[in-house]
Amino acid sequence: MRTDFLSTIKTPADLKKIPIADLPKLAAEIRHAICEQVKKSGGHLASNLGVVDLTIALHYVFDFSYDRMLFDVGHQCYTHKLLTGRQHLLGKLRQRGGMSGFPSPDESPFDLFSVGHAGTAISTAVGMARGDTLHGEAYEPDTNPTGRRVVAFVGDAAIVNGVAMEGLNNAGTLKRQFLIVLNDNNMSIANPQGAIADYFDHLRVGPTYRSMKKAAKNVMGKLPGGSMLEDMTHRMTEMMKDAIFEDSWFEHFGLLSIGPMDGHDLPSLIEMLIEVRDVDRPIILHVHTVKGRGFEYAEQNATTFHSSKPFVIKNTCVEMQPSGRSFTTAFADSLCELMQNDDMIVAATAAMPDGTGIDKAIEQFPNRVWDTGICESHAMDMLAGMAKTGCKPFFAVYSTFLQRAFDQAFQEVALQGLPVRLCLDRAGVVGGDGTVHHGFCDIALLRVFPNAVIMAAIDEGSLKAAMKFMTDYNDGLSALRYPRDLIKTLEGDCPKFVLGKAHQLRKTATPKLAILGYGTTTLDALVAADRVDADAIDVYDARFAKPVDGELIEQLLSNSIPIITVEDHSIIGGFGAAILEEAARRNLDTTYITTLGLPDRWIGHGSRKEQLAEAGIDATGIAAIASRILSSSEIEAPFVVTK
Repeated sequence: MRTDFLSTIKTPADLKKIPIADLPKLAAEIRHAICEQVKKSGGHLASNLGVVDLTIALHYVFDFSYDRMLFDVGHQCYTHKLLTGRQHLLGKLRQRGGMSGFPSPDESPFDLFSVGHAGTAISTAVGMARGDTLHGEAYEPDTNPTGRRVVAFVGDAAIVNGVAMEGLNNAGTLKRQFLIVLNDNNMSIANPQGAIADYFDHLRVGPTYRSMKKAAKNVMGKLPGGSMLEDMTHRMTEMMKDAIFEDSWFEHFGLLSIGPMDGHDLPSLIEMLIEVRDVDRPIILHVHTVKGRGFEYAEQNATTFHSSKPFVIKNTCVEMQPSGRSFTTAFADSLCELMQNDDMIVAATAAMPDGTGIDKAIEQFPNRVWDTGICESHAMDMLAGMAKTGCKPFFAVYSTFLQRAFDQAFQEVALQGLPVRLCLDRAGVVGGDGTVHHGFCDIALLRVFPNAVIMAAIDEGSLKAAMKFMTDYNDGLSALRYPRDLIKTLEGDCPKFVLGKAHQLRKTATPKLAILGYGTTTLDALVAADRVDADAIDVYDARFAKPVDGELIEQLLSNSIPIITVEDHSIIGGFGAAILEEAARRNLDTTYITTLGLPDRWIGHGSRKEQLAEAGIDATGIAAIASRILSSSEIEAPFVVTK
């Protein structure tokens, strides 16, 4: 009897050759392969283990080399990748040359979008469904039975996102096959939040889930096109009729709701997917799964194993790869200290209490800190409302997810002059999560707002000083960015932040070059200065991307001292661009300014160290540019340094 099924699968066509009775063995192999790899490299473990069976069933029934499958968020795609010809990439998961942790069209045509943000799958799937219909390629049971089918794969936490709601509203208007698979594991990254989460809780423990016996006829009559749907019931099997959920919340969107059903019962999943595959109207299949399924440690603590560090198991205990103190931990401690001393400070996050460190504040101040779920736009507006009442709100959010609340930052915060304080974790390049999560454009987005203040921390002292400054700044929006990295503490006391003023870290007697670092690249600038000529290079912690230190810029350029700006942000619209604009505004010679930052192209997954080196903003890259400038026998304007 065969015991190794996974190695025989090169494409999903090979999967279909395996008898259904043997698929649980394949699922066990896949779970083992994922666990063993995440132990070594880290990765999204619990979310992937939970959908192994469901992913196998989907590929067993559909042909996604032709049909469409759209992932929501995408961090649950490992099984999908292993079934679509990418087993050879698993050994370098989230590393250079290996498997991306998210869907990636560059890896395979089975991945339709690069996706790492929640709420998008239904809308993009509606778009593909409409496009296929216009092109005459859509599945139609009578006129085009070999046409493309469309499946959107969505989690219960992601479906409450505003974009997902807009997608649902439009999905119900489709007049064709359209399947939404709702993966309901009662979790996002942390516990789900809100009234809809409570609804799912009630549904999972109610008689519907226990028996899955509901009459279909009354439901059909309530939905748009009821008489047509009543006719369609004649083509349905008793299994499908019994699984229809009467009075489902989704019914009001014009969606026929099936389930909930057990997401780990492979034969039943396959049977139900065969039933719903050919229904020519929008359907939502509600599937209940267990996050972390098959690995008891992940089942017991899905939040810890959502995005896990490398780990080992010793004496039945899990030991995570040791690491030092992070910026996230330092932020959490600083926030709690500020909240202890000021009752007006409140805080929120959007489904990232553990990732942003705000879980510590939630524990200490449960009545002043909220997790809104995957609702960045709502969180921003909620905090704007609290600011209007006199509270001092802090919003802990990944830089990449701030983009989802840009409109609210504009309309309800900046335009109103309200002091909402943005704490931007994962700013800059983020390592293994790659392109979908790089925080590369927050400065460019926020710098357009009048009275906005944008800062960056380089160490623990500057992070605490910046947060204290934010607490006291009440003239508008403020933001502090810091990376997904370990945090250092420079020697000596950190002076307080003064609006728009840089802090000099290295002073020489006769400087021939000045490096203005923004954020942790400043530390690399210090190393670079030592390597090149410690007696010729001044180094500044710029601190502010808005407002920049115009007096310092004028002082340096008026004395013909060239400037290098360095930042972990896009070269377009970032700190360096702000320096150039300020110099131009003062009629200074901008040809003495060289800007270094993230290039105008995508930087793939790998280590953060590798990504900084690729961008030329590590110590080696900075030193190379500094050497080229200083090696000129005579620096004359104009000069241009290009990487």
